[in-house]
Amino acid sequence: MEDRPTADEVLLIGTVIDAFGLRGEIKVRSVTDRVDHLRRHVRTIFVGEERRPFALQRVHEPKAGVLILTLGGVTDRTAAEALRGAEITIRESDAAPLEADEYFIHQLYGLRVVESSGEEIGIVREVLQTGANDVIVVERRGRPETLLPMIHDVVERLDVAAGEIVVRLLPGLIDDEG
Repeated sequence: MEDRPTADEVLLIGTVIDAFGLRGEIKVRSVTDRVDHLRRHVRTIFVGEERRPFALQRVHEPKAGVLILTLGGVTDRTAAEALRGAEITIRESDAAPLEADEYFIHQLYGLRVVESSGEEIGIVREVLQTGANDVIVVERRGRPETLLPMIHDVVERLDVAAGEIVVRLLPGLIDDEG
């Protein structure tokens, strides 16, 4: 098959919940919202920490958040059950193109956070996924870290290539007392 990518070259798309049926299909708890892109454009997926490559032969989505995958070489229930609990990843280069205001979570780590006035606030240390919107944890030199929501009212510009997020601080957003 093909070379195994490094951990930095892949994106998580789901985790194997269980075998499905008797012919080697696997049931996956999906974390991707681009199932159609996966179905049409991704030919190889990688399974587990060792990122074993498998040909992706079929993708079925019986309900939101659940995928049934048919993989080359996994032909019976026993082989499918052996994959239970494994993470499923794809090459980042195989992922659907991002819209202008979209990003991959891992791209935010280490970005400089700068106020629209030009004053540096700090560096993104962590990203919290709250369900409603992502929240970045910003590490500030000599001051308490702060949490900033990744919403249009706060983020003026996200420039991954330039390594920075330009923000407009709403009143009370940063508490320097902490």
